[in-house]
Amino acid sequence: MPAHLAGKIVAALHRAHPYETPAYQLLALQNGMDQVGAGMVGELQATQNEIQFLQQLKAAFGLKVIRHTPFINRPIRTVALCGGAGSFLTGAAIAAGADAYITADVKYHEFFDADGRLLLADIGHYESEQYTVSGLAAYLKVKFPTFAVLHSVVTTNPVHYFV
Repeated sequence: MPAHLAGKIVAALHRAHPYETPAYQLLALQNGMDQVGAGMVGELQATQNEIQFLQQLKAAFGLKVIRHTPFINRPIRTVALCGGAGSFLTGAAIAAGADAYITADVKYHEFFDADGRLLLADIGHYESEQYTVSGLAAYLKVKFPTFAVLHSVVTTNPVHYFV
């Protein structure tokens, strides 16, 4: 929680438990990266047209299909990304000046949020997060070199495509 909300949260805790004194402890988290959120924005090495971009996206993530908004006939250079269900960040991707936004679990009406301002690509929930486990494992191996770091190689994606 943001520190400025501590008083309100403790008061709500007491209101929810008027019949007893609740046990609680507030611990300050030392997050040195408080500007880091759910998504990120980056630049491609070279500008691409929309078809080239989607082809590269399909190859990089091993995709069978990509759901996307209509082409806007604009070059793609700045790309926003949020793994998993990230349609709530479409406005932030637009505000960041992204030409394309990659995420997953976009509902029908949420595609309209792009409103011709960027190419919105829904690549699938599992597909957008598939490299997270290996990335975390690699990070942990560096940070904890004396620990045995193992990660599952079992694919747990419950979604299959008939193409």
